Amino acid sequence: MTREQQHHVAFDWGGVFTIGTFDGRSTQNMADRSGLDVEKIRESYFRHIRQMEVGAWTLPQFWETMQQETGITLPYAEFEPLYLGSIADNLPMYATLAAIPAGVRVGLLSNNYPVVSDHLQRDPRFGRFDALVFSNEIGHKKPASEAFAALEQKMGLPAAQVAFVDDVQENIDAANAFGFHGILYHHDAHEQFEQELKNWLQG
Repeated sequence: MTREQQHHVAFDWGGVFTIGTFDGRSTQNMADRSGLDVEKIRESYFRHIRQMEVGAWTLPQFWETMQQETGITLPYAEFEPLYLGSIADNLPMYATLAAIPAGVRVGLLSNNYPVVSDHLQRDPRFGRFDALVFSNEIGHKKPASEAFAALEQKMGLPAAQVAFVDDVQENIDAANAFGFHGILYHHDAHEQFEQELKNWLQG
């Protein structure tokens, strides 16, 4: 008789399924395209990004505000593909995702943005996820407990049965406090992570 799978896993996206942060890469690309100082771009970007993370602003609203504050003249029609093109996949993690046994439920909890989250959900590789939770769709972002409550509900499992993988210690601490099994990730230590995940899933 096959033993019922007891342990499952959920992931963050940025810094886990990407190399480096999406925000850092995208703001650098904006600076390179516009010729403006990257720190000026980032000052405006990070002042307002939470509005997108909680779904209060659309991506065009965000871009219009950045244009007004920074003087960047790049039209939205050129900005959107530049923004989406700033995603740098962490391919070993996608390979790990694809290799997770079929009996394991897999979730995602990501502080994310309109258009970007839609783009990710169209990615065929995201078909392996059983539960997708994006901050811009639920109105709460990590490390808020409401975000982890939404993940637990979407997973359909008690938090104690789910490992949560993130590259930010603050989010791991919040996940542990909620009852998840936090695993801190860095792409430079992917093999070590794979062993830790294997031990958890087989536990």
